[in-house]
Amino acid sequence: MSRIGNETSTPDVLGELGERIRGYRLQQNLRVIDVARLSGLPSRTINRLEAGENSTLETVVRVLRALGRLDALEAFLPVPTLSPIQLAALSGQVRQRASRPRKTSASRDSTPATERERGARDP
Repeated sequence: MSRIGNETSTPDVLGELGERIRGYRLQQNLRVIDVARLSGLPSRTINRLEAGENSTLETVVRVLRALGRLDALEAFLPVPTLSPIQLAALSGQVRQRASRPRKTSASRDSTPATERERGARDP
């Protein structure tokens, strides 16, 4: 088993996820058919998940619940928290949407960057 990082491709992440779920199943000495029965999913769906084939999030949740490992999702995607500085900036309000990136002085200029750069280099 390997670590998953931002540089890991999606097929590799799915493969690693499948391997880990298979490892949990084998730790508990469960057959695929046992997990299928506990999760209410077809055996083929469990096999595809463990093979790293594209599965739904619902499938992952149902299999983790059947394996008693639903708590692993807490580590997978913890509740987002705000720093004290962010809390002060929001004045206690909960953020509802993202804002646009702020414009810099260079981006306010109507001349495209490549033309500005050429103008600076050409005497």
